[in-house]
Amino acid sequence: MAVVQNSKIPKLRMESVEFGGLVWYDVERPTEVETLHLSQNFSFHPLDLDDVLSKRQRPKIDEYKDYLFFVFHFPAYNKLERLLMPSQLSVFIGQGFLITLHAGNLKPLMKLFRECELDEESRKEYMRHGPGYLLYRIVDRLVDYCQPIVNKILDSMDSIEDEIFARRRRSGTVRDISILRRDIITFRRTVWPMRAVIAGLEPKIKRYIDTDLNVYFGDLIDHTDKLWDSLDECKEIIEGLSSTFDSMSINNYNEGIRILTIFATISLPSLLVASIYGMNIDLPFQHNDHTIIIVGLLTLAATAITAVVLRWLKII
Repeated sequence: MAVVQNSKIPKLRMESVEFGGLVWYDVERPTEVETLHLSQNFSFHPLDLDDVLSKRQRPKIDEYKDYLFFVFHFPAYNKLERLLMPSQLSVFIGQGFLITLHAGNLKPLMKLFRECELDEESRKEYMRHGPGYLLYRIVDRLVDYCQPIVNKILDSMDSIEDEIFARRRRSGTVRDISILRRDIITFRRTVWPMRAVIAGLEPKIKRYIDTDLNVYFGDLIDHTDKLWDSLDECKEIIEGLSSTFDSMSINNYNEGIRILTIFATISLPSLLVASIYGMNIDLPFQHNDHTIIIVGLLTLAATAITAVVLRWLKII
């Protein structure tokens, strides 16, 4: 009968689940207290423990005689900052154990741990083939979790496209484009170094798996490449939308300046006549009983001539 352990070590943010001789330790928001505990109970290299607390560590694989150390990055939405940010997942894997350390915002990982914690069938499904298989299932879930984020980005771009070509655009369109472009850039920076790590995952952890998963790892790599291709498409689309928006904004601005210039040019003769007859000097028809009518006709004639000339020049 399988023994399942689920305990919180005092003063440590560490939980564990055990099945069939495999123990999965999960550490949420690790601190120096947790890394010190790991250094006292496992023969991990000090540099790896320092990398666990690092905020700028790149995805990588470190191979040792008794264990492997992985650093993964996956996108996570920061509700406080309202932007997409990379979230680090550090993994130690060895014979009979798997240790995951993360910031607590990778929902698929947390959900998988809770499933193994509460359901024996889940423990049997995910943990019976060794720590390597469990790591594969974790990474597979996190990669699959990225696709809905890409779909949401594509939906947002469709909304922005409709907004750009709408008759009346909102004032926040520029901000929406900028936020979406920033999220795409962050997503791409997160996924790009991950491709190499995932591509090298299967040969490294083969010794910790008791079954052949070559086809499954091939599918995982295919999903990662598909994710990158989708992000490439998003990058091209958002750049196209940004260029289109800029072109339409400049065109609308130029059209407005053109209309104002035509209006000012047509009204120039009337302003000229009015300014001349506003001078305190003797002018033709100044003492005529019908001066206002004559000046009005002169103004209309000059305006009409100006409009005809502009029309002949195909300006209007």
